[in-house]
Amino acid sequence: MEIRKLNALRGLAALIVFFTHFSDITLWFDGALGGGSGAYGVMLFFLLSGFLMAYLYLGKELNRTNLTRYLLARAARVLPLYLAVVFASFILAKSGNDSLYNIPDVNALLGHLLFIHGESVLWTIPPEIHFYVVFIAFWMLAKNRAGYIYLAIVAVMIALFFTNFPRIYGDVYGIPYNLFSILRTLPFFFVGVILGLLYPTLKVPNYMRKHRFVLVLLLIPLMYPQFTPITSGDERRMWLSYEVLLVMSTVFFCVVFLVPDNNIVLANRLGDFIGKISYSLYLLHMPIIMQVNKLALTVELKLIVALALSIMVAYLSYRYFEQPIAKRIRHLTAAKAQDAPMRAG
Repeated sequence: MEIRKLNALRGLAALIVFFTHFSDITLWFDGALGGGSGAYGVMLFFLLSGFLMAYLYLGKELNRTNLTRYLLARAARVLPLYLAVVFASFILAKSGNDSLYNIPDVNALLGHLLFIHGESVLWTIPPEIHFYVVFIAFWMLAKNRAGYIYLAIVAVMIALFFTNFPRIYGDVYGIPYNLFSILRTLPFFFVGVILGLLYPTLKVPNYMRKHRFVLVLLLIPLMYPQFTPITSGDERRMWLSYEVLLVMSTVFFCVVFLVPDNNIVLANRLGDFIGKISYSLYLLHMPIIMQVNKLALTVELKLIVALALSIMVAYLSYRYFEQPIAKRIRHLTAAKAQDAPMRAG
């Protein structure tokens, strides 16, 4: 069953990242919306990923057919556009064109293809891929040992806290790697998994389900470095702060569990649309903003042009590249599933 309001939440996450990078690059509002605040959009993406994986798969039996479907579905969702952007960036960089991302040599290319390094916004894809692998371990426990999922999550989060999120990065034979960027994202995936496990069974009383809980989204800009009343280092640490994790988890919980499913702010056609193109919007907006910023326009016109172009390019990517490939992979998966019983017979 689709949880429609999550489409808008996914779209909001992409727009947070867009406006943050636009503010950083163009100094819109003197960069007040930047300063790394796009992290909050990425946190929403990771919470969503953990939640949806748990919601969609942990209630299913882990067998060869379901595992194959899972792996192909995840690959179809993430890899085609990512690989296209990575190879295009490499080819352009080799020809002296920096219009995409900086992947200047074979070593940098291998770091991206091995999912141990990521340039600019591409850094978020390796954590996503690594989480997909970790999730299989959770799936193995879900049927008869679900309690161990909670125990493992708590144990890992405590270990990360006491080790201060190990700074594991460098290069091997010139191939860059950054495991620190993977480790620091795990708590957000894990909280998403916990909430996904609880969603089918947690019964929220009707008197708690109120449209006004959508206002909890205002807590996100309240954490921006330029706006926050927080005076500790948490305003800059972001990924390493469990206080930030608590706030973002609270926002996510309220939206998913307390805001009614028919909330007009979250369940609407615009939210559906932006949510569908959110991945391509996320991966492709940075080069567009960089190019638009070179134009002799006012910052307001740059914002309109950059946002319009980013949405248009994201839609074209989704409609004519990502969606056809994903459909093709799903058809192959369905065909293999039909062949399996015939071979068994």
